[in-house]
Amino acid sequence: MKGRSYALAINQPAAKKAGDTLRSATVYTMLFAISSVHLLNDAMQTVVTALFPIFEQSLKLTYGQIGWIAFTLNMTSSIMQPVVGAMSDRWPRPWMLPAGMLCSMAGMAGLAVAPNYALLLLSVVFVGLGSAVFHPEGSRVVHMAAGNRRAFAQSIYQVGGNFGQSLGPIMTAAIFIPLGQRGAAWGMLLAAIAIAVLFKVVPWYAARLAEHGGKAPKKQAGASNRNVGSIANNKVVAIALSILLLVVFARSWYGAAIGSFYQFYARDSYALTIQSAQVLLFLFMIFGVLGTFFGGILADRIGRKKMMLISILGAAPFALILPHLPLGWAYPVIALLGFILQSGFSVSVVYAQELMPGKVGTASGLITGLAFGMGALGSVILGNVADAQGMEFVMLLASFLPLFGLLALWLPKDRKETQ
Repeated sequence: MKGRSYALAINQPAAKKAGDTLRSATVYTMLFAISSVHLLNDAMQTVVTALFPIFEQSLKLTYGQIGWIAFTLNMTSSIMQPVVGAMSDRWPRPWMLPAGMLCSMAGMAGLAVAPNYALLLLSVVFVGLGSAVFHPEGSRVVHMAAGNRRAFAQSIYQVGGNFGQSLGPIMTAAIFIPLGQRGAAWGMLLAAIAIAVLFKVVPWYAARLAEHGGKAPKKQAGASNRNVGSIANNKVVAIALSILLLVVFARSWYGAAIGSFYQFYARDSYALTIQSAQVLLFLFMIFGVLGTFFGGILADRIGRKKMMLISILGAAPFALILPHLPLGWAYPVIALLGFILQSGFSVSVVYAQELMPGKVGTASGLITGLAFGMGALGSVILGNVADAQGMEFVMLLASFLPLFGLLALWLPKDRKETQ
């Protein structure tokens, strides 16, 4: 009966005022605009990982040093994202969006000319800071434009980022192997395009803030109660958020293993060239884009918690068998693995936002920043293990990480499950 009354309440637009109807509508132009900027931002981040094979040769780096590059990139953005998110919850600043892009542009220029490992790491810091500034403010734009379709809107936003990440293997094969390190200068063009798109987003964002006196809009109390479902008090919220961070953390470690090192594993295990190994990596990432999109749609139907369980536990069998497959089977399995694993990522962000109503920037920073970026620790540890034990051992070890998704069974029920 409760679910029926709620459904009736949200399906009577004739009973709402015009202003309420507009606020509940999904603003697709802004969603697609900020998603395209997310694509360009994450493509710039992917330039760093796409250059790993080039750096390995040109600067004679070990796997451990490559792990430290990934750690620097992700930790810079992950540590700063919750900080920026908390600040933007109190003092949202639309100009931070293009400022973040300028910071990333400086990092791209540095990557193209860095003559040694130290300056390479410094350039990576600039790229990470640019991403840290962009993501919380970008998530707020999504939240404002989402209307009543939060999971779907978040999936559109994350599809942009995931698609940008999937360009890494293509850039490696088409740009960096032929051009080498200086090919990173093309990343400056990505930043310039992003800034141009933001000239459309920033005025809309500023106008929405002006409607609320220059402050981030707060959720209505009734909406907050509906969304958090059975989450009754701060203690339960803290426990739920801790579990969620651990689940995302485990998924991030596995993503780091695939994104940073699987190309080297494919080279050594299947006798592929680095250029040919990009096909496997691209399949994992591009099917992850599709999974992100359809996961958001399905989560609005079946609930956030169920979607997260389907995502990470459904991916576990494929992760476990991947290191034992012949090359022919590796292609379809890694594609399915990417689709299933990433289907729960945007849902995790929405679930965190519903755990922390009124703190969109902080929640987004914790999931897309801290928890996701903490997977960078995995890059360092796995890189050093690879130097000591070999890449095959690393892939076998990483294949067990999705099993940590069992922790999601202890998450509280979300809004959809309580109707």
